[in-house]
Amino acid sequence: MSGSSSILSAGSSLEAAEKQPSTQLQWSTRLSFILAATGSAIGLGNIWKFPYITGENGGGAFVLVYLACILVIGIPLMMAEVMIGRRGQQSPPNAMAALAKEAGTTPIWKVIGWMGVIAGFLILSFYTVIAGWAVSYISVAADTTFVGKTPADIGAMFEGMLSDPVRLLFWSTLVIVTTLFIVGKGVKSGLEKAVNILMPCLLVLIIVMVGYAMTTGYFMQGVGFLFNPDFSKLTSKSILVALGHAFFTLSLASGAIMTYGSYLPKSVSIAKTSIYIGIVDTAVALLAGLAIFPIVFANTLEPGAGPGLIFVTLPIAFGQMPLGTLVGILFFIMLSIAALTSAISMIEPSVARMVEKFNISRFKACSILGLALWLLSVGSALSFNLWKEEKLFGRTFFDTIDHLTANWMMPLGGLAIAIFSAWIISKKVSQEELGLGNGTMYNIWLFTMRFITPVGIIIVFLNALGIV
Repeated sequence: MSGSSSILSAGSSLEAAEKQPSTQLQWSTRLSFILAATGSAIGLGNIWKFPYITGENGGGAFVLVYLACILVIGIPLMMAEVMIGRRGQQSPPNAMAALAKEAGTTPIWKVIGWMGVIAGFLILSFYTVIAGWAVSYISVAADTTFVGKTPADIGAMFEGMLSDPVRLLFWSTLVIVTTLFIVGKGVKSGLEKAVNILMPCLLVLIIVMVGYAMTTGYFMQGVGFLFNPDFSKLTSKSILVALGHAFFTLSLASGAIMTYGSYLPKSVSIAKTSIYIGIVDTAVALLAGLAIFPIVFANTLEPGAGPGLIFVTLPIAFGQMPLGTLVGILFFIMLSIAALTSAISMIEPSVARMVEKFNISRFKACSILGLALWLLSVGSALSFNLWKEEKLFGRTFFDTIDHLTANWMMPLGGLAIAIFSAWIISKKVSQEELGLGNGTMYNIWLFTMRFITPVGIIIVFLNALGIV
């Protein structure tokens, strides 16, 4: 069964889902927007990627550079995306076109909006596969599978999962169905209700995990690893990794933040809200490190274990420590919630565009997109097994989509958004939307978007291409 067919079986009640254009849809409160946008930003990147790249790049010094990058690239660019979305009050392509028309320039800028929508959809096609790993590990942990296993056993178990196409497709399909069921119910009944439940649960779970880490006897070692800077371990590559992760962790240039911004009431401060989102996103990444590293150190494991830190290294620890089964279950529930809130945001731009273009219900849009998404996810799932040796431009299907979106579409989209918001949109419009007037804060934002952010994105782009 495809993801689309599964969603159709959910019942006819969703046929009454919202058909309004984005101009008629709004978040009920600023908190709902903050939770939704933070949920978009907080994903596998925070709980999976941030801890291991911190481990690989020396700890505290890397964290300081990362925080600086969030401040000078991440938050200003998020403010720009929310501003465009709220001013345009439409899906990203039409919002960009509307603002371009207002500025008296070519509507070709709508291509940037389309690039974001397509990038988010393509990312989701492989993101659902990785999210499926996290969901499947909940049952694995609950079955005490980690207990008494050697590192070789855990590694073999992970490889066994990757080599089983049926298992990968089952779990990725479950993620797709759940995501589209929520999105199909609309902004207030679906997106808002989901994030208002899921985000507090995520925050509670991560605090519980940190609380457990404090009992291991190695908590201060974890704190020292994260916050004691050792600049001798910081390389030029480390700085580029921090720069790249700061850009991607906030879901920038994927259409999500711009679409969520289109539902934001005019009374809400874009600047303050974007800062809150950046703070919460960074705090969750740091809390994830505080939860993970003490457990790693307590079991004499390697903090720089790379992508295997979550799916191999931590399960080894869960199998050896007291209450390991319970902690393992909670951890993978937390990881699954983070993945789901990001998945919801990545499909929303495509759904909003289809509803806007064809005047169909969100449920029908989700059904059509669900089928396309499921077919693409098949290619990503099979990249780890049956299609492992099949290469497209020297890469597997999974790696090709990842490379196209991460190394080309998102950096180019982010660069274009920075230029558009700072050079094309008039100062009067950006001052009005950001609510900063012509004061110091506005001038800092404008200078950053005109000069610092574009340079940072270009460096990330060239580094991804292997040029610098």
